[in-house]
Amino acid sequence: MSLKIAFQMDPIGPIDIDADSTFRIAEEAQARGHALFYYTPDQIAWDETRVTATGWPLEVQRVRGDHFRLGDRRTADLSEFDVVWLRQDPPFDMSYITTTHLLDLVHPETLVVNDPFWVRNAPEKLLVLQFPDLTPPTTIARDLDTLRAFRARHGDIIVKPLYGNGGSGVFKLKAGDSNLASLYEMFTAMNREPLIAQAFLPAVAKGDKRVILVDGEPVGAINRVPAAGETRSNLHVGGRAEPAPLTERDREICARIGPFLREKGQVFVGIDVIGDWLTEINLTSPTGIQELERFDGINVAGMIWEAIERRRAA
Repeated sequence: MSLKIAFQMDPIGPIDIDADSTFRIAEEAQARGHALFYYTPDQIAWDETRVTATGWPLEVQRVRGDHFRLGDRRTADLSEFDVVWLRQDPPFDMSYITTTHLLDLVHPETLVVNDPFWVRNAPEKLLVLQFPDLTPPTTIARDLDTLRAFRARHGDIIVKPLYGNGGSGVFKLKAGDSNLASLYEMFTAMNREPLIAQAFLPAVAKGDKRVILVDGEPVGAINRVPAAGETRSNLHVGGRAEPAPLTERDREICARIGPFLREKGQVFVGIDVIGDWLTEINLTSPTGIQELERFDGINVAGMIWEAIERRRAA
């Protein structure tokens, strides 16, 4: 099966080819004989009756500093593609949301991965609220009194932007920390969004596990260990990746959420697990493929494409 694939992604030039999951997905697609096209999110448009994107035919190669070749720039009707990948990074703002509405107009005749309707309607820090028995105590609020009451109940807490990503803006506040009001003022001055607070999980010192699911099934995990003196375990803020087996609890969590993800067209998902608790379900632009492939020697990108090819053939 030879497919025409479009990637809606951030600029390809600066990516780290040894870590970027979109690059690995594109590399595997090319190896399977699929034709690639690339455009940035600002180039998608509604043009009278068509959803279009202005971009380039793409070839990739695993050569640092010379990892892609572009063909002639052109404007394409997205309905001409078999698959469109929604792969730009958050922030999950109105620009991001608008692209999901436009992609809704070509899906499912053109298969959009992940399904943009559910990416939009089930963002990572909100989707977990549907599984409260799997998650640590959580509050989502813009009201300072609610946040104060939550900390009074739970002591040490983590506070972060509801639609943030990559560990940006994540703060650990101890029970007696006097900075909650100041952080609240800073965040609320920046936007009108609520904050999310969760009970601090001491198990994060041993790592924040990223479990990768393909079409609702867990295929493996990596552990991201915070650097000394850090609470955040995200790799690009100094966290260290290490191999991690799937535990019985990991499989229990995946068994609960997997059917929802599969039904809602979420082909490639990364969940975050600290200790025994599910903290996020990442639909927007999950990562971790390359680290998992290096540790476990499995072709995760191939599994993703097999799932997509099955959906296209159905």
